[in-house]
Amino acid sequence: MDTSPWFYAGFTAFVLAMLALDLGVFHRRAHVVRPKEAAMWVAIWEAVALTFGGILYIWRDAEPALLFATGYLIEQSLSVDNLFVIVMIFSYFSVPEKYQHRVLFWGILGALVMRGVFIGVGAILITRFSWIMYIFGGFLIFTGIRMAFEHDEEFDAEKNIVMRTARRFLHVTNRYDGQRFFTVENGIKLATPLFLVLILVEFVDLVFAADSIPAIFAVTTDPFLVYTSNVFAILGLRSMYFLLSGIVHKFVYLKYGLSVILTFVGVKMVIVDFYHVPILLSLAVIVATLAVSIAISLKFPPKEAPQPHSRTGSIFGSVFPPDRPRDES
Repeated sequence: MDTSPWFYAGFTAFVLAMLALDLGVFHRRAHVVRPKEAAMWVAIWEAVALTFGGILYIWRDAEPALLFATGYLIEQSLSVDNLFVIVMIFSYFSVPEKYQHRVLFWGILGALVMRGVFIGVGAILITRFSWIMYIFGGFLIFTGIRMAFEHDEEFDAEKNIVMRTARRFLHVTNRYDGQRFFTVENGIKLATPLFLVLILVEFVDLVFAADSIPAIFAVTTDPFLVYTSNVFAILGLRSMYFLLSGIVHKFVYLKYGLSVILTFVGVKMVIVDFYHVPILLSLAVIVATLAVSIAISLKFPPKEAPQPHSRTGSIFGSVFPPDRPRDES
């Protein structure tokens, strides 16, 4: 679509207004987000995304609306994989439930900025070097196959390059100070464990964006559709975490479904010059794959529930070995 920069500005302003309303009104005071409240917010974000898709259908036609829906669904499915790692991070650092929303809020705000930059760079590269689509496609095929055969990893609390780097440049306390990211002890300003958790959450999104951004470009190279589908998926991620965090470990076969989806969109990118996969077929494959993998996970759970898998497990570790920080507020 030939989209004016004003559409990007207007859409971004709308998103920022929604986030300000969320943090400034509905979550002004730290509290534990219960599944009922999380389900309500998931429904709200889903309804907003569907409304936007309807606007695209009226404004343009069916094809942009379907492209947006497919991209949004891919991002939503890949974001569930992201939740596995966030659950492990919060669990390891013993982040109090009532402060988790604040971490995810600022983490998602940072993710919006990073993904906006990635999408812009990706769009420029594809415009100038069309052959880069083959590289993206090959990378997705490799990632999908690797995901299917890699062993599940527990959260590695001893090999944390991110935390060691943060420790090197930051003065850190091992105590929480409410929902603050920084505190003062003996006249010295220190980062709290909550800030370290935020750094990890941002880094996790950076890692997962390496898969999700090329996957969206497999659906459409329109920057506006890529950007908006990404944003809506990220906005719903926080609420989805609170809704699914208690049961996400049950989706033990979801990684195989995601493996199929990544491989499928990678193949789609590689053969784009020879065969154009219809968008409805792409949407059907993605929906069917997700439905089957989730259904099998719930119908045939393993006798012993494994630890959530992580494509980033080996890069995490503890800045506080062997004791974990506790809430001191």
